[in-house]
Amino acid sequence: MNIGFIGLGNVGAKLAGSLLRNGFALTVRDLDRSAAQPLLDAGAAWAASPRALAEAADLIITCLPSPAVVSSVMEAQDGVIAGLAPGKIWLEMSTTDEAEVKRLAERVQAGGASALDAPVSGGCHRAATGNISIFVGGERAAFEQALPALTVMGRRILHTGPIGSASVLKVVTNYLASVHLVALGEAMMVAKRAGMDLATTFEAIRISSGNSFVHETESQVILNGSYNINFTMDLVVKDMSLFDGLADRLQVPLELSPLVLDIFRDGRDRYGPRAWSSMIVKRLEDACETDLRAPGFPEEIVDDEAEARGYEVAV
Repeated sequence: MNIGFIGLGNVGAKLAGSLLRNGFALTVRDLDRSAAQPLLDAGAAWAASPRALAEAADLIITCLPSPAVVSSVMEAQDGVIAGLAPGKIWLEMSTTDEAEVKRLAERVQAGGASALDAPVSGGCHRAATGNISIFVGGERAAFEQALPALTVMGRRILHTGPIGSASVLKVVTNYLASVHLVALGEAMMVAKRAGMDLATTFEAIRISSGNSFVHETESQVILNGSYNINFTMDLVVKDMSLFDGLADRLQVPLELSPLVLDIFRDGRDRYGPRAWSSMIVKRLEDACETDLRAPGFPEEIVDDEAEARGYEVAV
C-alpha cells in the first residue's frame, strides 16, 4: 500500500514516522518543507502538490489544524480530490467538523474513492510510539482496507460507525479532556493552599475516583513547570468550539462547556495561541501568586505503555 500523508505538525509527523518505520512506501506534503525533512531523510518521497500526492498514493491521509484548512487542501484546483480515482481511500485524521467531513466525503465518493474519518486521541507522546487511540468512521470495507496502516499508527482502533461518527466522538472526548484540565488546576491549587504536598496530592488523585487520563499525563508537566503537552491553546479553542457548534445544531442547552471555552479563550489571549494548553492552570497560579510545583516530575510525558504495544481492534 502506497500512503500519502499531508500535514506534518506535532501529531502528523509522528504518525507519518510510524508508517515509515514499519515499511510503508510514504509520500508526504506540508506547507513547510522543513517539517518533512526528517521523513525525507529516512526515505519518504515529496509531493509537489496535494493532487500529485493523491495520484501517487492508494491511501491519502490528511492531518491538518482546522476544517477550513482541510477543505482548502481537498478542494483546491491542485487539491486531493482532483487526484483521486476509484479504489483510493481518503483518511481524514484531523479533529474536524462532523458536517464538513460528511460534505467532503460525498465529493470523494462521487468520484469512486472511499472516505474515512479517523481522528486520534491520547496525546503526542503516544502518537510518537504508535500507541495512540484511533476512532474510525466510514464503510466497513474501507476500514478493513486501511487497517494495516491504522494498526502501526495506533494501538486501540475503534470502528465507530458511519462517516462523521468518529469526528463526533473526538470532539466529545476532547471536550471532556479540557474540562478535566481546568478542574485539575483548581483541585491542586486548593490542595496547595491547604498545605498539602503536591506529589502526595498527585498520587492521591491518581489512585482515587478523581483520577483521569488527563491527570496521569498533563498533571506531571504542570508539576514540573514545563507545561509541555505538545498541544496548544488555539487548538483547544478550535476543538471546544466544534463541540459547542455541534451541540447548538443538535439543540442541546450546554452550561459547562461555554464557561470552559471562555476560560481557554482567556488563556489564549493571556499566554498566546501557541502556548501549551496545560498552561491554562497558570491563570490560577497568577491569581493566587502560587506555583503548582513538585520535585521528581518529568519535563515531557513519557509513554509508559509503549513497550506493551500490540493493538486492539473494536467493532
